[in-house]
Amino acid sequence: MKNNNSTSKLITHDSLWATIILECVGCVKEEKLLHQFLQNAVLKQESLEGALAWILAEQLKSNIVSLDALKLIIGETLSTDDTIKRQIRMDLVAYIERDPACKKYHLPLLYFKGFHALQVYRVTHSLWKKNRKNLALYIQNRASEIFSVDIHPAATIGGGIMIDHATGLVIGETTVIDDNVSLLHSVTLGGTGLGDGDRHPKIRTGVMIAAGAKILGNIEIGIGAKVGAGSLVLDAVPPHTTVAGVPSKIVGCPEEDEPSREMNQAINTDN
Repeated sequence: MKNNNSTSKLITHDSLWATIILECVGCVKEEKLLHQFLQNAVLKQESLEGALAWILAEQLKSNIVSLDALKLIIGETLSTDDTIKRQIRMDLVAYIERDPACKKYHLPLLYFKGFHALQVYRVTHSLWKKNRKNLALYIQNRASEIFSVDIHPAATIGGGIMIDHATGLVIGETTVIDDNVSLLHSVTLGGTGLGDGDRHPKIRTGVMIAAGAKILGNIEIGIGAKVGAGSLVLDAVPPHTTVAGVPSKIVGCPEEDEPSREMNQAINTDN
């Protein structure tokens, strides 16, 4: 009940959305060329969910599924699911907290394809659970083409996720990612072999996975672990350890309880 009350309060008194509006008013003054875009994307919208529906639909529209149809599908999905509402806001906060290049909330909302791809996943995951799997896969395919990010609609992903740069990210069907995880570009969370069933990684809270890391198979990356850039991970990683290499091995322990929040790329406590 406490979580539901917190979510309702967030939705009713949405200070984050109010902040985004103020930021975009300032942007209009600074850059007249973007006036109409900022009006359509944010200033004419009634909510963060409405803004996000417009932004994503503009990018995903095609001759097969129109802009209006996509805005309706995305808007209904985002605005009727309190869990997604909470996760969207957690994701935006994660960028402010973890990305030195992100100083304002409107930046990921308008311009960061990692954030966009993640929110498209949230829509397709909802459609998947409602057994609208063909539509989920169609939208996922469009997102993969546009963002160069491939997230299967059946994957399970929490909130507070920061996907930095994002190009080349692959997240497989039975992947589970808990809250407050950070991933960089070209990360693969993949399966092994031809068998079906549960075959993809389980990424626990506070994990940071650096650029180009490949984590394959139904293995667990424990709470607060760190995976170094370019690593090939084929075995489970214990909580609060750092792994690196091909194949990966334990090289130390993170200095932080949740490396995802600090984004420290050092591979052990000596660096």
